[in-house]
Amino acid sequence: MPDLPKPQDAAEAALFSEYWDAVLSYADLCTSGAVSANELANEAFALGLREARAAEATPGRGAGRRPARLPMIPLLLTAVRTTTAAWEADGRGHKLDPDLRLWLNSEKAARYTGPPLLRPVALRGLRDMQDADASLLWLAEVEAMPLPAVARRLGLDPNAAARELDQVRGLFRDRCHRAHVDSPMDAQCRSYARLLDAVTRSAAADTPEDLSRHLATCVQCAEAAACLRLHGGGIPAALAGGVIGWGGLAYLERRRRAVEVRQGKASPQRDPETGEPGDAAHRHRVVRNGLLAAAVLLSMLALGVSMMPFGSSGDDTAAAARDDRLPVADPSPSLPTAAPLPSASASRSADPPSRGTSSKSDPAESESESDSDPEPQGTSSSTAHETPGDGGSAGTSPVCRVQYDLVNQWPDGFQATVTVTTDEALSGWRVAWSFRDGQSVGQMWDASFSQHGSRVTAEAADYNKSVAAGDSLSFGFLASRHGSNSAPYDFTLNGETCAK
Repeated sequence: MPDLPKPQDAAEAALFSEYWDAVLSYADLCTSGAVSANELANEAFALGLREARAAEATPGRGAGRRPARLPMIPLLLTAVRTTTAAWEADGRGHKLDPDLRLWLNSEKAARYTGPPLLRPVALRGLRDMQDADASLLWLAEVEAMPLPAVARRLGLDPNAAARELDQVRGLFRDRCHRAHVDSPMDAQCRSYARLLDAVTRSAAADTPEDLSRHLATCVQCAEAAACLRLHGGGIPAALAGGVIGWGGLAYLERRRRAVEVRQGKASPQRDPETGEPGDAAHRHRVVRNGLLAAAVLLSMLALGVSMMPFGSSGDDTAAAARDDRLPVADPSPSLPTAAPLPSASASRSADPPSRGTSSKSDPAESESESDSDPEPQGTSSSTAHETPGDGGSAGTSPVCRVQYDLVNQWPDGFQATVTVTTDEALSGWRVAWSFRDGQSVGQMWDASFSQHGSRVTAEAADYNKSVAAGDSLSFGFLASRHGSNSAPYDFTLNGETCAK
């Protein structure tokens, strides 16, 4: 078992117990194995503590004020990102996730270390807030902690925590607006700054067509819109993408899932190596199908920029209240369909399950919280509506049940997750379904995929092939759409129809 960092004193020990799981969770996303994850988390934790102490020792910007810095968790997460860049530079890049290495050598990574006025608006806005306010916002929105737990950690009145969170969201919006206005911009962006501020203040405000077109092509203004628009549930993605950068969406989902598991709202899978419970379906390796640049852009912008007034059109009336607009990114190419796996029923007589190449689990899910608040902050989901013929065949008992969750959508795309519960043990799995409205999958995590026409097939990753009887498998994806976005139908697991 890898060595854990040794706290030097009681204060450092308290910091370690409070923040280590978050650091290790993100380090696990950034690396190619559990040993490397622990090594990266150790170095990053030490670096983050040094940065925090240096900031505290620096004279503040006025009486009683500390210099601007991030609260502890995002500070430590950015230390992880900084440490990965150091590894890449000194020849240890082979220990990192391959897609992260591509990002580290791109212009996108340079934004986080370049001139301060060119850094993401969310990063600058959060850094400019008081520590208590910034911590409350991050814990509730990104870490998805229940408000009673956040109140206990920060010493707040639990009865006033919700009201304080609303006020802090408003402060974050104000800081981000100021950061956006202070940013170097061309004349066109400058001409839209005041209008952007106005239309993001109200969910009922209509967005002029020219501003919508501008947001669809300008990354800088779209990022600002994601932070300025407080309604629509886009603040968590705007924060995670703007502060963490690479892997922000996967980290956000990981933390949300960990809270759900602790509260008993989601059933953890069993680890294929040890048989112990572990949320294998959410051991994100972050967008395995290339095109990372498009995925990062989607993760940061798609969930937050609810700008287009699509509420008056047909089938999308209910979803249009949080429709977003983002720069266009082509979906990744379809992969060739592999030979079909044996059916679920045939797997009973197959060889014992083979071990996957990786069995890392999210350390965050070992936390213990007794709070049982409803849905974690900043998430939204909708379950697919049943359609006649979608379930199992008449007269037979289905061997699987499927839940389709629409996490978020915007005018030309959406994010969704699929969870399949199997009655029989699996040593490999392939889940397939059909879209009704021409949707096209562009990125997928915790599975590889191919699409031919309306039919999509998702196949297990190396590390989550084995599923015990009665347990669930799960994966997520980003997809494009044009117009309606009906729930998919005709789900199958290894060729056998699943019920809903």
